Amino acid sequence: MNKINKTLIKFYILNLTKNLFYNTYLGDFTEDLNKLDIPKLKTGTTTAALVCKDCVVLGADKKATMGNLVATKKADKVHKIAKNIGMTIAGSVGDAQALIRLLRAESKLYELDEGEIPVSVLSTLLANVLRSAYKSFIPEFVQLLVGGYDSNGPSLYSLDAAGGLSKEEDYAFSGSGSVMAVGVLEDTYKPDMTEEEGIKTIVRAINAARERDVYSGGVSIDVAVIDKNGLRFIDQKTIKKILSEKN
Repeated sequence: MNKINKTLIKFYILNLTKNLFYNTYLGDFTEDLNKLDIPKLKTGTTTAALVCKDCVVLGADKKATMGNLVATKKADKVHKIAKNIGMTIAGSVGDAQALIRLLRAESKLYELDEGEIPVSVLSTLLANVLRSAYKSFIPEFVQLLVGGYDSNGPSLYSLDAAGGLSKEEDYAFSGSGSVMAVGVLEDTYKPDMTEEEGIKTIVRAINAARERDVYSGGVSIDVAVIDKNGLRFIDQKTIKKILSEKN
């Protein structure tokens, strides 16, 4: 028996064992859990991002919830992954933080070997990680937006817990308050927006959700801009000025 056949047989046995275990034990366990009167955990967030002429703008609220309890009003949901890439998070905080640590490490390793990591490369890596976890029956409960700037200019990607990857040509959103935010984005967004226009649009979109979605809010709004010079966060003084202006 050659090595290829041996490998195929091992692979077949491994998957057969895995399926038997899942159907026999995990299936019964899931049925037992469903019989219990356990309240479902509600999570809330609003994140949004859009592509401008020369940059990508990311934004998010600051409230983190555990069911009906406000866990914190100062949660960070916009994160720097690499010099040229940022990401917004929605869903399970623990899952999101683990992914952030992984992506920062992988992007640094890529940088040391190849140079600045392209946004598409990091987004594809993240999609593969999410897909692998999903198929192993231990999914990462997250919804992510990845934006950045590289040799191809500004770009934006959205990802779901199953590893679905979509390149967004204009804007993207996630979280419980996204229904409110998308109304502002659809009404205000236009191709080739300037950085200033993009920042104002994101701030107003997130604020619309903060005003109407119970699970979005917090003490402020986080906004990051990524252009050819890298990622930078917008100061709160500028954000408060935008909020004070009449639409």
